[in-house]
Amino acid sequence: MELPVFSDGVHLAAYRPSLTLPVTNGKQTPGVFDESGYYQCYGERSSVASKGSIQTGYETLDAPPHYDFYANTEVWGRQRRFRPSLFQLHANFENDTKPPMYEETTGGQMEGRNSSEEDEQEQKETPPEPTRFGWIQGVMIRCMLNIWGVILYLRLPWITAQAGVGLTWVIILLSSCITGITGLSTSAIATNGKVKGGGTYFLISRSLGPELGGSIGLIFAFANAVAVAMHTVGFAETVVDLMKEHGASIVDRTNDIRIIGIITVTCLLGISMAGMAWESKAQVLFFLVIMVSFASYIVGTIIPASPGKQAKGFFNYKADIFTTNFVPDWRGQEGSFFGMFSIFFPSATGILAGANISGDLKNPAVAIPKGTLTAIFWTTISYLIITATIASCVVRDASGLLNDTLASNKNCVGIACQYGWNFDECIRNNTCIYGISNYYQSMSLVSAFAPLITAGIFGATLSSALACLVSAPKVFQCLCKDKLYPLIGFFGKGYGKNDEPLRSYLLAYIIAVCFILIAELNTIAPIISNFFLCSYSLINFSCFHASITNSPGWRPSFRFYSKWLSLLGTACCVVIMFLLNWWAALIAFGIVFLLLGYTLYKKPDVNWGSSVQASSYNIALSQCVGLNHVEDHVKNYRPQCLVLTGPPCSRPALVDLVSCFTKSLSLMMCGNVITADPSTSAVDNASSDGHVAWLNQRKVKSFYRGVVAAELRAGVNMLLQGAGLGRIKPNVLLMGFKKDWSSDTPQAAHNYIGILHDAFDLQYSVCVLRMREGPDVPHPSESHVNPVFDAVPESINTISTSPCAQTSSTSSISIEGKPQPSTVFQKKQEKKTIDVYWLSDDGGLTLLLPYLLTRRKRWAACKVRVFVGGDSDQKDKQREEVLALIKKFRLGFHDVEVLPDIYKNPQSRNIHLFENMVSRFRLNTELKQDSDSATHKQQEQPWIITDEDIERNNAKSLRQIRLNEVVQDYSSEAALIVITMPVGRRGVCPSTLYLAWLDFLSHDLRPPVLLVRGNQENVLTFYCQ
Repeated sequence: MELPVFSDGVHLAAYRPSLTLPVTNGKQTPGVFDESGYYQCYGERSSVASKGSIQTGYETLDAPPHYDFYANTEVWGRQRRFRPSLFQLHANFENDTKPPMYEETTGGQMEGRNSSEEDEQEQKETPPEPTRFGWIQGVMIRCMLNIWGVILYLRLPWITAQAGVGLTWVIILLSSCITGITGLSTSAIATNGKVKGGGTYFLISRSLGPELGGSIGLIFAFANAVAVAMHTVGFAETVVDLMKEHGASIVDRTNDIRIIGIITVTCLLGISMAGMAWESKAQVLFFLVIMVSFASYIVGTIIPASPGKQAKGFFNYKADIFTTNFVPDWRGQEGSFFGMFSIFFPSATGILAGANISGDLKNPAVAIPKGTLTAIFWTTISYLIITATIASCVVRDASGLLNDTLASNKNCVGIACQYGWNFDECIRNNTCIYGISNYYQSMSLVSAFAPLITAGIFGATLSSALACLVSAPKVFQCLCKDKLYPLIGFFGKGYGKNDEPLRSYLLAYIIAVCFILIAELNTIAPIISNFFLCSYSLINFSCFHASITNSPGWRPSFRFYSKWLSLLGTACCVVIMFLLNWWAALIAFGIVFLLLGYTLYKKPDVNWGSSVQASSYNIALSQCVGLNHVEDHVKNYRPQCLVLTGPPCSRPALVDLVSCFTKSLSLMMCGNVITADPSTSAVDNASSDGHVAWLNQRKVKSFYRGVVAAELRAGVNMLLQGAGLGRIKPNVLLMGFKKDWSSDTPQAAHNYIGILHDAFDLQYSVCVLRMREGPDVPHPSESHVNPVFDAVPESINTISTSPCAQTSSTSSISIEGKPQPSTVFQKKQEKKTIDVYWLSDDGGLTLLLPYLLTRRKRWAACKVRVFVGGDSDQKDKQREEVLALIKKFRLGFHDVEVLPDIYKNPQSRNIHLFENMVSRFRLNTELKQDSDSATHKQQEQPWIITDEDIERNNAKSLRQIRLNEVVQDYSSEAALIVITMPVGRRGVCPSTLYLAWLDFLSHDLRPPVLLVRGNQENVLTFYCQ
């Protein structure tokens, strides 16, 4: 027989994924996948691919990699591509119904080729393109302008005179190293994914999470707003000084600064609100002014000095002057290395000016690293050049008097003596007013045209003020949109094509005006510098933290960084904060920790995949693995509970009770079994995050684990064996009592008891909670029933549904807007009792659980009473023995009572009630049948109770009946009853008889009853080792 050849009649080229180009405005958009092929396998469209599927069974639903599959936004003018879901690839098209296509768009759902005429008309008009900047205009120029400032013109020559050229270069290079390291860290973070608006806040918050990101974002925005006032006041002071030289004045110096400052910041506000295009043009203008002032200064150093300039200490380039000025000459209280460093370092800040407008950059991932690092390099070069040139041309001290020539006094020892000038007298008398040690305007003295230096000062101050006025609203807008703090969302609204935060602009303007009115910011300036340094330290720490966690998501395209350099930058920033001003550093950290505490308390509902989350995973994993090396010890025993709640919201009482003795102490895991065949909907219902959300809303510290199984017992067995991680795994099974066992199918009762036997086989302790009203919430109406839970009768025995179990198309449970049900275990207990019937020694779990309950505030007022069995003639002796044992356990229980009457026979009416309870499951002895058939029937129906079973377990049955009578006599007013649960021997006690014991033991009791059975291993000890 000849086998068919696979290649006959089949051409794989015909079954490639369709790359039809959708038509947009009459043109084809290249590289766009046509979604029309997505459902062709369902027979909706005929194509070569669908025909190929019929002929060969070849599926063409798989699509090659594409940008759209990973993007969160749509591209205008073409349809959005969607990756097929696993269900679409895996499902049997003949048996499964067509699922809805998975879509994730931010611009609204696109209707594809069936869009209305109105949508087609809207697509004909191209949306306005917002203004975007490249790395030079958007980042480099902006950073350079923000770094250059008043200190460059008015303080750098004076610092050079104090520290000397050598140490001044050390100060400059040290500052540049810190800002350079921060620039490298910023570059790494900015290239680890698509960067949006928000600048520094966006980088820190998306890396370290909302807790630190939010606090720094708020502080950084405020610091920028106040920095607007600082730079504006610096500009106003310069203008006032010029007016004073010409004898002009408006009111007085302070009010003149206020008037000029408010007018200036109002003009800057107008430029900012006009749009980023106008603001950028203004920055370019300021940049050109500063460059012209630099050129004027360099030219001035070459032009031969006039006698007037020589009298003020300027002699052009002289090697002797450079040599003299190379060494330090400390003067005054600030005359020290760190004193000069604290004055200079603020001039090196401003490196985040470009990152702060990240939302207005064409390609932030390229522009931020390139522009920031280039700006740091060129500004550092400019500082070094100005330091070297000013120290080579100007002496430290000069009188400015033309008469102080060498001819007037031949006993000259100063460096100026070599060039015909004698300034010894003013040096001895400390009356020199010129020279780089005394005259702050030395750059104007050297410049070829002094007014250009003044223009440079204006450009530096105004450009810095304008950069801060733009940065503060942009950062604050992003913070407002994230809704981390209350009452600030109003300022997050954007306007125009650039989404300009006009409301935030006005807020920053108001803050700036308020500080301008003070007109004296000497006490506030250190705080602002510390806030900037605080931001730098956290950026460096963000880079270090993201690197050290080894998260697979940390993949920056910028490779020239080091996590250890980032850590060093963090430490340096913190040290400098305290060197600049220790009390300002404490204030900065105090505000950060205050806002951090608020965010931790509120727990905002955001998930940005931060490095803190990655670190939490690493720490948890490391600790779990570390526990493998720690042997179990009875002193460290903790009841780690697997709670069969079904959907946790369906049994809140069970959840609340277990939470009382596991919260902040041990493991609690809510288990849910979906009795159904494996399917997408069943798996989604089992693993829905809505269950965890409900637990979090109820403030219950618990895990959740859902499984899908064919039957309840098999699913619980999966949980018993698979739940947990390493040594952090359950050792106690806690479940609700099956109240309807007598009316349910016998198989359901048998499976329920089978779960207990499975738990005992796996060395679990077992607890069963019974409440008079039941642990479930009221059953929902038929319209709310989830068929997944109710499909199999056994599933409602322990795992049932409730209104909270409604699932949406995304398989998440809706919990918002629904009140949390209240249970007795949530309320503060009155001065009642917790009655413990320690009838059998199970290792001490029966005593440990009540002790853990009394450690909670709501149970602290309850008194624990311990009841034990005994003989009436030795009652006192047995009580003392038990009390002595309990005292050794240090549980604090002092009330022990011996019950000799538990060995009495129960009342006949109760015996009759018990017989009626089990009569339904007894083997009918009236029918004639041989022993073999009866044995065979019992094997097929193991819940059947024979006369032999009744006789064999008669004593235990009577004991449970009598115990119920005793408990009703002693504990009718207790807050909780804890009873040692009897154990039914498998193969000796039928499951229905065992369940009847548990039922009768706990029935007709008003307080909640907790049946407890340990695994017969010690959980208490009175030894210290």
